[in-house]
Amino acid sequence: MDALLVLVGYFVGAIPFALLLTRRVGGTDVRRAGSGNVGAANVLRVANVPVAVSVMVLDVGKGCGVVLLAHGLGASEATLAAVAAAAVVGHVFPVWLRFRGGKGVATASGVFWVLAPEATALALMAFTGVVWLTRYVSLGSMVAAVVLAAAVYFNGEAPATIVCAAGVAALVLYRHRANMVRLHAGRERRISQRA
Repeated sequence: MDALLVLVGYFVGAIPFALLLTRRVGGTDVRRAGSGNVGAANVLRVANVPVAVSVMVLDVGKGCGVVLLAHGLGASEATLAAVAAAAVVGHVFPVWLRFRGGKGVATASGVFWVLAPEATALALMAFTGVVWLTRYVSLGSMVAAVVLAAAVYFNGEAPATIVCAAGVAALVLYRHRANMVRLHAGRERRISQRA
């Protein structure tokens, strides 16, 4: 049962809502426009606000949904953390898109709203503050990932949740390595800039 739940987490996490919605609305392949990232921030650049919000809600929702499903089936803390990690990995490395997906931020926020809501609220505040001050979604995402991992640890969450948060934060930072280079060079797009 545990292995099946982890597989469900991966395959649900791998659903590429950004690609599906942008194709349906305007025929755009989000992988070949803007930053090429399969996520809400790039959808905002290449499509419009309603589509980007829909993508974000669906990506958060799939993260919440798989962890709530596992919880409802009586999964242990370790299994819940494994399902959560699988959902984020599925989003970042989706089998449907030859393992080239998004950066995992929205899906991670979804899984951790269930696993560690207080830590997630702190991460969301950090994200909002950084984006409001700098207009860089990428910077806000990286700061939020670090804040989430730290808050999960200092809040004394279950060991499996701490390991999951640290792993997810490391994955989010890894997926933002090109953004780090562009930020350092002053070439990163701000949230208001169109592709």
